Amino acid sequence: MKTENKRLDGEWERASWRQKLALQQPGYRDLDALQRVESQLTSMPPLVLPNEVASLRDRLARVAQGEAFLLQGGDCAESFSDFSIDSVRSTFNVLLQMAIVLTYAGRRPVLKVGRIAGQFGKPRSSDMEERDDKSLPSYRGDNINAPAFDERSREPDPDRMIMAYNQSANTLNLLRAFIGGGQADLHQVHQWNLSFLENNPLRERYEQMARTIQDALSFMEVCGINSQSHPALGQTEFFTSHEALLLPYEEALTRQNPATGGWYDSSAHMVWIGERTRQLDGAHVEFFRGIENPVGVKVGPSMQVDELLGLVDVLNPKNEPGRLTLISRMGSDGISKTLPALAAALKREGRQVVWSCDPMHGNTVKASSGFKTRSFDRILSEIKQFFGILESESVHPGGIHLEMTGQHVTECTGGAYQISDADLAKCYQTQCDPRLNADQVLELAFEIADFLRD
Repeated sequence: MKTENKRLDGEWERASWRQKLALQQPGYRDLDALQRVESQLTSMPPLVLPNEVASLRDRLARVAQGEAFLLQGGDCAESFSDFSIDSVRSTFNVLLQMAIVLTYAGRRPVLKVGRIAGQFGKPRSSDMEERDDKSLPSYRGDNINAPAFDERSREPDPDRMIMAYNQSANTLNLLRAFIGGGQADLHQVHQWNLSFLENNPLRERYEQMARTIQDALSFMEVCGINSQSHPALGQTEFFTSHEALLLPYEEALTRQNPATGGWYDSSAHMVWIGERTRQLDGAHVEFFRGIENPVGVKVGPSMQVDELLGLVDVLNPKNEPGRLTLISRMGSDGISKTLPALAAALKREGRQVVWSCDPMHGNTVKASSGFKTRSFDRILSEIKQFFGILESESVHPGGIHLEMTGQHVTECTGGAYQISDADLAKCYQTQCDPRLNADQVLELAFEIADFLRD
């Protein structure tokens, strides 16, 4: 007889990952409390619905076939303390602004997927952190422990999963309100872009595109096409995603769709496996192979062709477009050494995947000021190489994946405003990795628009 906690004859079950090695998991001391929280989460309403997940898979299938472009971005790691309506709105707004520029330049739909409403857990290079001869568990994200360096804060607490669920639910409610409340109106969003250009040092470079977009919108208005006559112009599709790192949380929110019999991870529309947890025989791959959500895998510079083909076979055995997104994160110095062979092999084997570029993680350095940072120029360089390499292999460059914020932080150097190492201390707010700020991501959108247009 099958049980929920055992894997028999290789069949997938919600908990079959527990029979595998699960990396990057916290060491909870109170296992009774952990079981109580898991049971509580299992009884809570799903955060997203199967029909929404199916819609995202359909849209990603268009990306895989070269008919659309994926824009995925948001916070490095969400926090409980920084959560507010303004923080959610600013991230939502800047993604809409980027999408308008990319849609116009690429002449194809832009699929908007936020790293939001669940992006809490972060993998760490070490289980312990050392400071002044004191050793404590590493901070792994607000859904596990707290960043303050003391024993109570760093102790993994299962109840934080309930807090993460509640904040995710509140975030989704805000996003749905923004979508239905006129926040996504095409004309309004473009006016934000014009405001961005007003004081930008590179205004002249981008003004021509901004003017042509404005002309197109004005022509539509003359023809009577506006958000009043065509309500679709005032709304948009927006999906959520996160790295599904904390497996007890993901298992508890995985539900069976009675209409199809398939299992859906209701914590987000899309989930991905990180570079540190993509082992073919590991717990994360085991969990991901059985859910119906579109899934992603981070592909770093150490990835080998045979390893990638094995992952693609396990995670997308039916070779369905829209099921699997490969997120390249190789660094501007390493992408040309690794990506060509991987892209060529999948093209040769006829694998249906979305290729997306994460130009953030491979370009992290420590500045002379002591802050972790990333260079805008290196980020742009990796994206440019990504487009060039895939096009040379006759593969569609499907999207970009950014750690970013709508706030005016100073965490990444460079860009039109020339943020320097000395400027980082002015507004360095991230709890984990450095993020592009609102001006930098919009500047990046105009730069990427050149690749799409060409």
